[in-house]
Amino acid sequence: MEPIPLSTPTAAAAGVPRASRWRVLRSGCASTGWGLGVAVAVAVVASALGRLAPIVGGPVFGIILGGALATVVPASPRLAPGIGFASKRVLQASIVILGTGLSLPQVVHAGRSSLLVMLGTLATALGGAWVFGRALKVGPDTRALIGVGTGICGASAIAAVSAVIGAAEIDVAYAMGTIFAFNVVAVLLYPAIGHLLGLSQHAFGLWAGTAINDTSSVVAASYSYGAVAGSYAVVVKLTRTLMIIPVCVGVAYLRARRTDGPEGKTRLPWRRMFPLFILGFLAASSMQSAGLIPAEWHGPLRTTAVFLITVALAGVGMSTRVKTLKTVGPRPLLLGAILWAAVGASSLLLQLATRTL
Repeated sequence: MEPIPLSTPTAAAAGVPRASRWRVLRSGCASTGWGLGVAVAVAVVASALGRLAPIVGGPVFGIILGGALATVVPASPRLAPGIGFASKRVLQASIVILGTGLSLPQVVHAGRSSLLVMLGTLATALGGAWVFGRALKVGPDTRALIGVGTGICGASAIAAVSAVIGAAEIDVAYAMGTIFAFNVVAVLLYPAIGHLLGLSQHAFGLWAGTAINDTSSVVAASYSYGAVAGSYAVVVKLTRTLMIIPVCVGVAYLRARRTDGPEGKTRLPWRRMFPLFILGFLAASSMQSAGLIPAEWHGPLRTTAVFLITVALAGVGMSTRVKTLKTVGPRPLLLGAILWAAVGASSLLLQLATRTL
């Protein structure tokens, strides 16, 4: 039986004594603390290695060390809550802190300058998922989830669209496993490819922000390439995340027409479609634009944000097992590989066509 939330009227109605509620709170904090503590310890080691090998960077070492730890340490229910907290909440907090170094005019400019590339890569992902997914005989829900995960923002898009279409757990697992596999590949290969192609900080940031699936992987790859690339990639990625809203609305509308007819109604998961950390990022950027953040705070805030990113990526690495990747199967994985390569190539070609490369 799950503990009763402390902040809801249900807890009071159930007659839970104050002392008992305090014990439940302490128990919840303790359960989160174990996994979070391990993620922080991994991040400390990863940060030290990142200083020794700055071309790799702490965040990349974080996901590598976390994944390595997951292969040798059995999955533990005691660690799971804290690892999940690190990979999601800590990452969101780091993005909000990164907003303190970006003014709103920068955000607007980045969104406007990357719009054509962003829409082109999204069309490539969604169109490719439909064409190649059908050719590979991948199920409609699985190919839809892989398409939006590749084209928008990885796990967040998969979660939002799966809630709209009511996808089965196995379809979500296939999509998540596929997206994660190519997140890792992107983190490891994109910086090397960027240096090989001689991409500028701005060009690499736009490439990473429009072509890499998940926010954590965008941050890891771009910041290992350079601070300027990292800052720009984060803004582009957050702008790209906003595409969840029209895509989910469109998917919900099509699903409603197919299942309920023209007058059918589908309840849309608005909170999942518009992550709250984006509002926090915009609020932090607003404070920076208004001059409320002293200049001497920028360095420590950036250092804190990068460390939190490393903690989050350590959690991501620890939360994924080799068995999970094995269950993905060859056809969804092949579809993910095709879309990953097509989106990466289309981003570079669109930059070249729009003279932003």
